Amino acid sequence: MKQFAVIGCGRFGSSVAKTLYNLGNEVLAIDKDEEIVQEISEHVTHAVQADVMDENVLKELGIRNFDVVIISIGSDLEASILATLIAKELGVKWVIAKAQSELHGKVLSKIGADKIIFPERDMGVRVAHNLVSTNVLDFIELSPDYSIVEITAIPEWENKSLRELKLPTKFGINVMAIKREKYINVSPYADDVILPGDILIVIGNTEDIRRVEKA
Repeated sequence: MKQFAVIGCGRFGSSVAKTLYNLGNEVLAIDKDEEIVQEISEHVTHAVQADVMDENVLKELGIRNFDVVIISIGSDLEASILATLIAKELGVKWVIAKAQSELHGKVLSKIGADKIIFPERDMGVRVAHNLVSTNVLDFIELSPDYSIVEITAIPEWENKSLRELKLPTKFGINVMAIKREKYINVSPYADDVILPGDILIVIGNTEDIRRVEKA
């Protein structure tokens, strides 16, 4: 079991936090919005309302003891940058930071973020990975064990709803978004149907994603 801290629990952050927790990990969710903290508290190990721009707060939360810290703060660039800087200065070994733009990403990289991701920009730059499959289009490694993958829907999934497919049960993966041509559904519901040509953005254990590739 690994320890993850997710700072910023909007759509992307909460999806990552909940999935990592469901996969059996210890997850600390941090957000400045009390309502968001209350909503996610039942789906993670701990949820805390905190000002992440305060170094003492993150120090008291023991942020340096986590295996991975994911900074997924939305539009507040200052908070995103400061949280990244503080996390690295406190000794966090692996910091993943969400960027809103290329410039934002460059700044985050310069101050020490170990990996930059652009979830709103087609999952970022395509990287080479040992998942040998024409279905896998993009791959982001959250840790050695967990990944986010952009994958073309396999034929067996077409014209079926997420409820019918039961992907979390059958494959151990959770669908974060569905891309259909130029449209991206970032909050898919259980009754949403997968159509031919759809691209799914999923999160899960790397071994489970391998099973999807083999399917």
